[in-house]
Amino acid sequence: MRISKRQTGFSLLELMIAMFVLIILLSVAWPTYQTSIKRARETVLRENLRTLRKCIDQYSADKGKLPQELNDLVTSGYLREIPQDPILEKAEWEPIMGADVNLPDGGEGLKDVKSLAEGTDTDGIAFKEY
Repeated sequence: MRISKRQTGFSLLELMIAMFVLIILLSVAWPTYQTSIKRARETVLRENLRTLRKCIDQYSADKGKLPQELNDLVTSGYLREIPQDPILEKAEWEPIMGADVNLPDGGEGLKDVKSLAEGTDTDGIAFKEY
C-alpha cells in the first residue's frame, strides 16, 4: 500500500496567520464601527429635538398657549409618543419652562426641551447644548 505524501487540511502556521490577519482587520474596523454608531445616535438626538420643538411651536400656534408638559403634545395628537433620547435610551427630556407670551395673564408653559445626557458629541459639543 502506498501512502501519498500530499496532506489535506491547513497547517497550524497557516491557521495562525489567518487569525492574525483577521485580528488586524477587526482592530481597524471596530473603532470605525463604534464612531458610526455614535454619530448615528447624535443625528437621531438632533432630529428628535427638532421634532419636539416643532410640535411645541405647532401646539402653541394652534391652541394659543404653550403646553404645560410633553404629555400634552401626545394627548393633543401632535405626537404618537414622546421620542427617546438615543444617548440615554430613555424617553426623558429636560423641560425648559418660560413665560407664555400668548396668554394675557402671563402664565408659564413649555418653551423648549433639552437632552439630559452628559458628555459631548464627536465634534466636542455638549449634548445639553443641542
